Amino acid sequence: MSPAAAPAQARATRAGVGYALLAYGSWSLIPIYWKALKHLDPLHVVAHRTLWSLPVLALLLALGGRLRELPAVWRDRRTLRLLLASGVLLALNWAVFIWAMTHDRVLESSLGYYINPLVNVGLGVLVLHEHLRPRQALAVGLAAAAVVYLTLALGTPPWVALGVATTFGLYGLLRKIARVDALLGLAVETALLAPFALGYLIVEGAAGRSDFPAPQGTSLLLVGSGVVSCVPLLWFAHAARRLSYATLGQFQYITPTGHLLLGWLVYNEALSSPRVIAFALIAVALAFYAADTWLAARARRGTVAGP
Repeated sequence: MSPAAAPAQARATRAGVGYALLAYGSWSLIPIYWKALKHLDPLHVVAHRTLWSLPVLALLLALGGRLRELPAVWRDRRTLRLLLASGVLLALNWAVFIWAMTHDRVLESSLGYYINPLVNVGLGVLVLHEHLRPRQALAVGLAAAAVVYLTLALGTPPWVALGVATTFGLYGLLRKIARVDALLGLAVETALLAPFALGYLIVEGAAGRSDFPAPQGTSLLLVGSGVVSCVPLLWFAHAARRLSYATLGQFQYITPTGHLLLGWLVYNEALSSPRVIAFALIAVALAFYAADTWLAARARRGTVAGP
């Protein structure tokens, strides 16, 4: 890098760190938002989240001058099928997560997001036939041991954690295959799901189970769910353009850590001994994973800079 380019790169990195903190920091506090809607049916909340996200995403695309990119995606049937499948997985992930928030399972949900990077590694090996490096294998093994231990200690698998990690891991896998960027892909996914969400709410309303319109506070929260869902993704996209993948990955643990602290300290969920041991195993696994990611990135830089 030339001396003249160094200050610009430093500014871009600082901006990327700021955007990453905004994105992951806001996601770490999101249980507070969904807890405020705990009196509603979680599926109703997911449907409203889908519908109110659509105008927000359309506005973001318009402001970025990217609406013209939509027709190309709509004409690509393979991409549309992948985005429909990833949209369904995202809706399932939202449903599990919001159910957990409204049923005092914040701690278990945080465990799911801690193990999600390791689920991604496992899916990469099983589906994409990626090579599993020794430290990655150890990390995945420790995560599996934590889940098995928690299952034996509590007498039941941590279904919420497994549901959150699996649905989001599969979602990420399909989005990787689809090769559409985050904002455009989410807009198309949401547009594909919106008719189903609207139909579901109409049927529920006809049966007398509608939550909307509701008292002013609840209605505002439902409408605001679109902004809450989409704006952090925009911050994440800005961060991803300015930071390396390895650097960005180190911020992802802010979110489940925030959920863990909220569940334990604010919502008074029991942090029992089995959970402490499971979280400790996951922490060690993530340390191996982070070290492997850092060393691999360092090796790649060395290869590029080498003779």
